[in-house]
Amino acid sequence: MIPEEIIRNHIAKNILFNDKGYPYSDEASFVEEGIIDSMNVMEMILFVEENFGIEVADEEIIPDNFNSVRKMADYIRRKAPVTVG
Repeated sequence: MIPEEIIRNHIAKNILFNDKGYPYSDEASFVEEGIIDSMNVMEMILFVEENFGIEVADEEIIPDNFNSVRKMADYIRRKAPVTVG
């Protein structure tokens, strides 16, 4: 399963509580679209660490890494200990 699909499924089920899937594009800004709030950011960081075996450093918690499905997937691909997607 590609990172984008895993991220979309997690957000749809655990943040949006939407059984119909993730209703936004992969490029949609989490902040601008109101998809996640500050509490959800920490949840997403834990999700990335637990599901992809990545340790997220404090300085990496920036919009360029965590403000859309695409940005998160790209970050995961750069940091994952094994090839993802």
